[in-house]
Amino acid sequence: MISILKFALFIVLFGGQLISPKLQAYSDTKSYTKSVYWGDTHVHSSWSSDADFWGGNISLTPEKAYRFAQGEEVISSTGIVARLERPLDFIAIADHAEGLGLMPMLRQKKTEFLSTDLGGELNRRLELALNGVDNKKVTEEKMSDLGMMLWEYNQKSDSAIDSLYQKIWHRVTNTSDQFNSPGLFTAFTAFEWTSPGSIAASNLHRVVIFADGADKTRQVLPFSANDSKDPEDLWLYMNGYESLTGGGVLAIPHNGNLSRGQMFSALKFDGSSIDESYSRLRMRWEPIYEVTQMKGTSEVSPVLSFTDEFSVFEQWDGWGESYVKKDIAASERHQYEYARPALQRGLNYKKKFGVNPFKFGLIGSTDSHTSLATASDSNFFGKAAMHEPSAKRIFSSMSYTWSRETWRLSASGYKAIWAEENTRESLFAAMKRKEVYASTGPRITVRFFGGWDYQQNDAYRPDLARIGYEKGVPMGGDLTAAPETKAPRFLIRAVKDPDGANLDRVQVIKGWHDAKGDLHEKIYNVALSDGRKENWRGKVKPVGNTVDVPDASYTNTIGDPELAVVWTDPDFNKDELAFYYLRVLEIPTPRWTAYDAKYFKLKDIPEEVPMITQERAYTSPIWYTPATE
Repeated sequence: MISILKFALFIVLFGGQLISPKLQAYSDTKSYTKSVYWGDTHVHSSWSSDADFWGGNISLTPEKAYRFAQGEEVISSTGIVARLERPLDFIAIADHAEGLGLMPMLRQKKTEFLSTDLGGELNRRLELALNGVDNKKVTEEKMSDLGMMLWEYNQKSDSAIDSLYQKIWHRVTNTSDQFNSPGLFTAFTAFEWTSPGSIAASNLHRVVIFADGADKTRQVLPFSANDSKDPEDLWLYMNGYESLTGGGVLAIPHNGNLSRGQMFSALKFDGSSIDESYSRLRMRWEPIYEVTQMKGTSEVSPVLSFTDEFSVFEQWDGWGESYVKKDIAASERHQYEYARPALQRGLNYKKKFGVNPFKFGLIGSTDSHTSLATASDSNFFGKAAMHEPSAKRIFSSMSYTWSRETWRLSASGYKAIWAEENTRESLFAAMKRKEVYASTGPRITVRFFGGWDYQQNDAYRPDLARIGYEKGVPMGGDLTAAPETKAPRFLIRAVKDPDGANLDRVQVIKGWHDAKGDLHEKIYNVALSDGRKENWRGKVKPVGNTVDVPDASYTNTIGDPELAVVWTDPDFNKDELAFYYLRVLEIPTPRWTAYDAKYFKLKDIPEEVPMITQERAYTSPIWYTPATE
């Protein structure tokens, strides 16, 4: 099979276009999208090697992950019967490209793998690790050694392994087609490119999602970090795929909070500065960003936005007030790790190059390595098998390689997509145009439009969507050339999860680039529950707290089920680049740690373990560009 990277290089060197033309179906932003679809585009099955050495059961295949997402009952790796209360509308099983599907073959003693040099060596090491002990009792440390060997193995160096990867990838693509049911359930073909970046123990990971069926996706193999650790090479692979097949593909970066200053760096992988070409490529291939998942929420760092009272939220490392005071040096690193400062700095690049490399929408996913796409605090199955429900998990370490405690994991998150129908084509088109938003778990319905002519009563109209599209643009869209005497108006409606908590507030987060080239941010409380108002200092009385921690319960006696408003930017300057996105907050509810404490009757839980959370949703931004740009 032709190397897709070489094919892409051929196109570039011999006169082909590096950026393939956008498909017509992906450019229609005026359709009146009436439905929001919920799903997860970052789930790992037993076909990911790390899922195995974290205790996963090889029976939890991609097929089981699809069945679970559709509401079927599944037995988890630790023997627990699991089922989603509400099925998902779509899913992408994004197993790691590095060593894809080989650990199950090793465990099952498949001759076609064991007969290869890699398979034979791995089997020898596995036997030494087992040493007569039952597979389930092998330590994670010993299994990690095997996993790292798989991870670092160059899959292109062995023709026998190449042949295996073709068979494995064909099964992946065929299985996604098998479970894809247009109009009812969408199964995307995907993989994760797991680059460690140029600094040890950092994270430049991307989920790569295809718009197409097996007839196209099987024409290539997944691109792994063993092929290249440079994101620009991944984009070259993606361009080659589209040129070869006429299909569509995009990449979703995640875990910027763990990238050690690399995810949104001012430097390219080779150490040179970001330029116009890089900016165009990144905007083209990475239209959305995974802002929340089990390894934390990377919207904003309290080190950078210290006046944002809601900035300290599930940052995985447990960063809180003490961290803000002690780690001053983190302010330099965090501006390259978190979404909000990246969106701000993107305005600088727009001014400099005319194109913004960090013009991305916001989505959530789980990064589950259990095959189970769970994002509910009341039914949290953890990141890996070792984190599944038990009386010990709150007190245990995440793994021997991660010294952090398991309680720091977040029960997050899901992706919401506004689309015409539940099909690959429609959902993929919405991702490309960024008409998507993130939730930390609850299925909060959020509409967000920007324009110049919305009226106050538009927020309460039953045909809000029609008005939103006819008078403006949805989340992910662009406003340009402001009328001389008008500021942008935003049409906003948020409705609680029908099975969840009431809403506390809706906030508009604004970032802008002023005439001096300085960057700013401001948070506006645009809709408040319970009739609350800001005081003269712009402060708001807290919504309250009904959580009964010992009982792991709460009541919806505070907050509102729905918040709607037409808000006009009071600080608008028509000559300044800007972006706006929504943050919608629920009232306080029990965290998964509180549910564990009640169910397992736990005592002596450390005080630092949070028992209450405040779930939220983040919309994709709407950008404003002056007529002069």
